Amino acid sequence: MRTPRPVQIHNGHPRLRFARAAVVRAIRLLDAHAREIVGSRPAAHRHPPTASRPSTFDLRRSTPPGELSIAFLTDAALAGLHGRFLKDPSATDVITFAGDPAQGQAGEICVSVDAARAFAQEHRRNFSEELTLYLVHGWLHLAGHDDLQPARKRRMRAAEARALRRLRAAGAVPRFRSR
Repeated sequence: MRTPRPVQIHNGHPRLRFARAAVVRAIRLLDAHAREIVGSRPAAHRHPPTASRPSTFDLRRSTPPGELSIAFLTDAALAGLHGRFLKDPSATDVITFAGDPAQGQAGEICVSVDAARAFAQEHRRNFSEELTLYLVHGWLHLAGHDDLQPARKRRMRAAEARALRRLRAAGAVPRFRSR
């Protein structure tokens, strides 16, 4: 049995409340069911290892090994990261940064609490489910999915749906509150 990955959580949103253990449980459930959720291996992980990209990928897990960092941020903070690292200062909902598995880092998922709250209110959706969807979306980016082309976006949406079904069935959708 594998040791569960370390998960670090930063709450950078002044009004967000949640149980950190619930977020860790959700991530560990995603990791445990990665093959089922991710589906066919995304193209990013089909290439053979090279000197610059050694084979540190665990076939039982579809996301890179190592510590996963999650940051819950305001729209302004995420837009700042978007501008600084992706040269686009506009607001966005999720940014995922790949880590270095050789250094024990899977990556970082940064999500906008404000975007999730606004979308949930506008579309009459559950805030906790919407914010969890953003976490799943970032996790799938680390697993090699992208949503830049229509066909890949459809595969990613299908994987998101599988992940959310798995989390709901296990009662593992974290409860988020925003005062």
